[in-house]
Amino acid sequence: MNLKNSNKTSSVFSLDPLDNEAVEKASDNRTATRQDSDSKPAVTKKRKRPTECFLSRPGEKQESTVKAKRRKKKKISDILEKSAPKPGVPADLQNLLSQHFGENRSVIEIEELKLSDSCFLPANDLTHSFSSYLKEICPKWAKLRKNHKEKKSVVMLVICSSALRSLELIKSMTAFKGDCKVLKLFARHIKIKEQMNMLEKGVFHIGVGTPGRVKALVEQDGLCLSSTKYMILDWNWRDQKLRRMMDIPEIKKETIDLLEMSVIKLCREGSVKLGLF
Repeated sequence: MNLKNSNKTSSVFSLDPLDNEAVEKASDNRTATRQDSDSKPAVTKKRKRPTECFLSRPGEKQESTVKAKRRKKKKISDILEKSAPKPGVPADLQNLLSQHFGENRSVIEIEELKLSDSCFLPANDLTHSFSSYLKEICPKWAKLRKNHKEKKSVVMLVICSSALRSLELIKSMTAFKGDCKVLKLFARHIKIKEQMNMLEKGVFHIGVGTPGRVKALVEQDGLCLSSTKYMILDWNWRDQKLRRMMDIPEIKKETIDLLEMSVIKLCREGSVKLGLF
């Protein structure tokens, strides 16, 4: 009886080594599955949070940039309204030309475009009306007007930013011009062929207009600058947006093109004087 019982107990408690390995593997798998189940919700939470933050940030950035742009525009207009106007001087035009041609021209070409101080008339110090300014820079106007008899040319050329401004300047020079003939040189309601016909048939002393139309007339041989003695730029005047003529990109480019076309050469030769009103 003792032998039988001992065999039974030994058979019960003795296990195969393969079975031990299987039990260990099963326990390992259970612990791994538990760890995976515990770690899954933490991963999903980490993924959700950055996506929500990422969706909210671009809108906030756009709103902030729009507000910043609006504030900048208001600040610029406020500064222009409150700042005291400064009269233009010849150095302003010199700097403008050098900045415009500095990137695309050689040093020699830039030197050829420079103007000496002798090429300029006294600049307006913001105390003159247009008539008083013209009287100051052209004291011998009556003599020049009588001697001028050439067609397709003018003695004085006034360049401004718009047709409306041209009409204002024509009205404001009544005390200076006397009985001389003034020609409107802008594109509004006037065809270029009409202006060319008027220049061919009559003698005009003063031309007032925009740089684009004046440049077109010179290019088409409708206007000759060989008899021109004075070229006045309406430099200091500001429009409703507080822009000067050189603050408007199109007007600035057309004015510089006109100067480069023939005016700078005539100024260097001494036949034309530049004035900044």
